[in-house]
Amino acid sequence: MTENTKPTRTPSAIDAAAEKYAEQLFELVPELATSLGFPGHETEYHDHSPAGLAALAELDQRTLDLLNTLDPVDAVDQVTLDAMRERLGLSLEAHESGWDLATLNNIASPAQGIRAAFDLMPTDTPEQWGHIAGLMKNVPTAIDGYLQSLATARDNGKVAASRQVKIVIEQTGKYGADGGFFDKLAADGVQQAAEHQQALEEGAQQAKAAYLKLASFLETELLPSAPAKDAVGRERYALASREFLGATVDLEDTYRWGVEELDRIIAEQEAVAEQIKPGASIEEAKAILNSDPERQLKGTEALTAWMQRLSDTAVQELAGVHFDIPDIMKKLECKIAPTQDGGIYYTPPSDDFSRPGRMWWSVPEGEDSFTTWSETTTVYHEGVPGHHLQCATAAYQSELLNMWRRNLCWVSGHGEGWALYAERLMDQLGYLSDPGDKMGMLDGQRMRAARVVFDIGVHLELEIPQRWGQGTWTAETGLEFLRKNLDISEGQLNFEYLRYLGWPGQAPSYKVGQRIWEQIRDEREQREGENFDVKNFHTEALNLGGLPLDVLKKALLG
Repeated sequence: MTENTKPTRTPSAIDAAAEKYAEQLFELVPELATSLGFPGHETEYHDHSPAGLAALAELDQRTLDLLNTLDPVDAVDQVTLDAMRERLGLSLEAHESGWDLATLNNIASPAQGIRAAFDLMPTDTPEQWGHIAGLMKNVPTAIDGYLQSLATARDNGKVAASRQVKIVIEQTGKYGADGGFFDKLAADGVQQAAEHQQALEEGAQQAKAAYLKLASFLETELLPSAPAKDAVGRERYALASREFLGATVDLEDTYRWGVEELDRIIAEQEAVAEQIKPGASIEEAKAILNSDPERQLKGTEALTAWMQRLSDTAVQELAGVHFDIPDIMKKLECKIAPTQDGGIYYTPPSDDFSRPGRMWWSVPEGEDSFTTWSETTTVYHEGVPGHHLQCATAAYQSELLNMWRRNLCWVSGHGEGWALYAERLMDQLGYLSDPGDKMGMLDGQRMRAARVVFDIGVHLELEIPQRWGQGTWTAETGLEFLRKNLDISEGQLNFEYLRYLGWPGQAPSYKVGQRIWEQIRDEREQREGENFDVKNFHTEALNLGGLPLDVLKKALLG
């Protein structure tokens, strides 16, 4: 494939089934269509009630039944069939467990998702602000459905840990507060579309009231039933691990590997610290980097400008040399997120690229100083050659991949594993030759390795490695372990800690996914010898779109 050409194929019956599934999914989850840039559902939410979740499960089962009657006509079809069977089948397992009704954590539950639907809505025209006003008025219905699911799950003995309930009470209280997210959104809309003032202000009041209702329910109805124990146990964890990896791994073996990987990365950091200053410890080397005025940024405007410059340079220099990057994919916007939760994340372009890919930095309240050495690798992770290259490449393959393959088959281990793989690759390509930037990359890798140890160790209550303590892991011993291995602000640390406890299996998928990506590449290189071309390998792999990792392995290795 040359830089601006697309491979093409004739759609098959399996493609038609996948397209039909996507269309029906958009009807059931309209905000998903809106987030992907498809018009017609801008003011709608999906049904978060038990009936709504049952309807999604019924769609999954109908689609699987249909797929079982179809035969693949080519390799693209076989991958689609393998991936849909894995994803939809696993979704049905999760639904049958009953835990989908109880979803509640500090980052990825309807409590955040209902509000986050506004983040990707365009705000350029009065009509678009009218859509936002309409969506705000539908927040109460979405919240009510979610309340029904939480109550049903509680009655069935399934409630998130009290630590998660408490943080979501805090979050939802802020969403519903006067002068909070919805009031600010409405005020922005009035400035740009005065004709929608009444609808925006009424919508903001309704959305705020709904979130305060949710906060009250969580405090008075759910918290008394919430268990104090954070560990979810082996059965739930194994299912979650499969969900986030698209692969089945030996959890104890992966835990041992995580311990070894963490030790290896620390040793590599010590070697880089020696380069920064002979005899310096890792902590001393970081202090030197933090005191270097050339590596400091003050304020979010400076942060945004730096992110954009670094991202633009990476796109310009990598395109056509190390990766195929068509012109339409080269635009990537770097922005400060409208929230203050402490995360850094990427949102993909719309399917027609009318909305570009975007890198978002959610800056905790009160934080306005940033260091470039610690975040250079983050820009590569979220942008190019990380998530943006990956997601935009899939979106670009409209004549090769069906809608489900391009936009709906997101697997954390595949996507986040690729982004970590991309960080290491940028080091190999010389973009992290500066010892400070390399220390930042290693810090990120160390964090991801530590998460493997923490996440599996705490949720399965395994033995603590001798280097880090004794006995079995608890949430409290895990927090001290994270403090020793995650060099981030207190606000970010608290956010990450709660995230790992409340979203089991997700955090390790980054590093485990990277491991599987590297294993696949190494095996291909070993097989092909001198004929191996890493650029062609990357093109082939990314053109497959998002996949469960076991399906990716089968597609690339046979």
